[in-house]
Parts: sequence; C-alpha cells; structure tokens
Amino acid sequence: VQLQASGGGLVQTGGSLGLSCAASGRALSTYHMGWFRQAPGKEREFVARIGWKGIITYYADSVKGRFTISRDNARDNAKSTVFLQMNSLKPEDTAVYYCAADLPRSPWNPKYWGQGTQVTVSS
Repeated sequence: VQLQASGGGLVQTGGSLGLSCAASGRALSTYHMGWFRQAPGKEREFVARIGWKGIITYYADSVKGRFTISRDNARDNAKSTVFLQMNSLKPEDTAVYYCAADLPRSPWNPKYWGQGTQVTVSS
C-alpha cells in the first residue's frame, strides 16, 4: 500500500485546514485509514481513523467535535482517499501529520505510512 499525503500549512487559531491522503494498493476495502500526528519533542499520537465505508470512525478525545475524517473509495478497491477536515484549530494542534493504513487490529499500530505534512497553528 502506498500513501501520499497533501494539505496542511499555516493557519491562525480558530481557523480551518484540510488534509488528504491518497492510497493505492490491493484490497483496500479491508483496511482502515487514519491520521497520526507528532509535535516537536513529543511522541507520535493517534488522531482519527475510519473504516472502508466510513461508518466506523474513531477520534482522539483532543480532536472530537473539531476534526472530521471521511473517505472516498474507488469502485475497484485499489484506490482510496482519506480526508481530515480540521476546524477550530488550536496552537496545540501544531504537528507533523501522518496518514496511515492497515487492517483494523486492536490496538491499531499501522504498518503503512505516508510522508508527513506540517500543520502550524499560530496564536
């Protein structure tokens, strides 16, 4: 599975940004996709993830009500794009955001990762 993330950038507190991540590979319908982030000096943390049909979603408590994850799938199950809409952004949301994909295991420690994309929220 290959993942290509895009989006991010610089925004003021209270603003919005969107991230997207395009996945390609086989059997993507069996994979959850999601986002993690890593702030300077901190460990990587889970942000959100979504199942194939978009019915199953999970969010970190810190982003619930502000971030929305969604997914658009190709009919051949070989391509899928996951989106992260981030609203009411706070300086503590500043981090490098990574998209990820893997089977829906618990705990979810994804095998496949995209490159990071920087999100900076200025106060």
